[in-house]
Amino acid sequence: MAIEPLFDSVNEISLPEPDRLDGGSVLALLREYGVRLLRLETCDILGAPKAVEVPPALFEAALAGGILFDGSSIDGQIRGEETDMYLRPEPSTLRVFPWGGERARVARLMCDVHKADGMRFEGDPRHVLRRAVDALAARGWEARIGAQIEFFLFEPGGSAPVAADGGGYFGVSPLDRGEVVSRDVLAALLALGVGVSEIHHEMAAGQHEITLLPDAALRAADTLQLVGHVVRTVALRHGLRASFMPKPVFGRNGSGLHVSQSLLEEGRNLFADPDAREGLSETLRYYVGGLLAHARGFCAITNPLVNSYKRLVPGFEAPVNVSWALHNRASLVRVPATRGPETACELRLPDPAANPYLALAVQLAAGLDGIARETDPGDPTNKDLAAMTARERRRLRIPDLPRDLGEALDEMERDRVVRAALGEHVYSAFMASKRAEWEEYRAQVHPWERERYL
Repeated sequence: MAIEPLFDSVNEISLPEPDRLDGGSVLALLREYGVRLLRLETCDILGAPKAVEVPPALFEAALAGGILFDGSSIDGQIRGEETDMYLRPEPSTLRVFPWGGERARVARLMCDVHKADGMRFEGDPRHVLRRAVDALAARGWEARIGAQIEFFLFEPGGSAPVAADGGGYFGVSPLDRGEVVSRDVLAALLALGVGVSEIHHEMAAGQHEITLLPDAALRAADTLQLVGHVVRTVALRHGLRASFMPKPVFGRNGSGLHVSQSLLEEGRNLFADPDAREGLSETLRYYVGGLLAHARGFCAITNPLVNSYKRLVPGFEAPVNVSWALHNRASLVRVPATRGPETACELRLPDPAANPYLALAVQLAAGLDGIARETDPGDPTNKDLAAMTARERRRLRIPDLPRDLGEALDEMERDRVVRAALGEHVYSAFMASKRAEWEEYRAQVHPWERERYL
């Protein structure tokens, strides 16, 4: 049976540049395009999207920040006594979904969470990232964030995942269901105004990757939230299940969220220096030094699941040690070959289960701390780390990453920079939630144990 694309003729809706949008222009656009529902979205500290949808009669109230919700109902985020919260939409985040047609047209706005007294809520993940952005802005700097996000497409139902296609890296198969889904994902993202440079099949069967163009940090995090929604929606419409689980299948590559990052000052890339060795500035070296110094401390944020640490094992191109390199893709931090205005470093540790706002906030804080302390990352390690013995790695001062979520939480407890970046409210709530998750996992008896020992 032929597989027909869903978005051969997507609903192209042209919107002004984000910085030119305000409450009045957003309201006019919602009316112009006949939007029937406005989705006001935020997320909890674990990154799970939370939203309320309002009809046209409440559009004005919504844009004025007048939508009240029960904050105590958001898991792990808000204490019971902090029940009255308001959603304050950010006009620049307006997106109109390209599906549903005129009779069911839905638009989406990302929101900041405010308390009843009008103050920003310290437990809002967008607020955490905004603090990190403000810390850079205080020095006259702006972060540019790109991302490569990987995911799997599975057949529906069943406890054991079945890949929706049999492709490999850069694979192309005309009858491949995954190829059709990925094309529809690309069409939908482009219709939404998302900057995508490419989408392709990854190493494992059923695995795909989307590469996002660099953007300002807050917009990049908003986009990552949007990509997850689009991928799941398109997959569901094709009768498939999309998964961003870090390691869904034993013995195959897991899914990462590789984060490209650079710093700009008045449009000039601070990571580029044509007169320096390899064309890399001291600022980049110190930034990388900060990432390496705090990687074990922020690992619980960038890799927040028990399952995340099943990906961080040798043999699958995922980092296992705290190192950096110019070419070695198994390193924690890699500096791609592009130089000049495009010079950037790429952190290959995170996975797509991470809350993007918290994950970017701790990375920026770590990099900024490295610059402030002039943290030397040492020489890049371009050797095959997997071929080294543990003794060789110790001699080169290359520590291991945490081996499980429990160890990662212990490391986060000791890292003052990461704790300060999160703020006490988010740190305490995240730690309590993840400690409970880890203890629950430790107490379980797993099928592998029964098969091996019973």
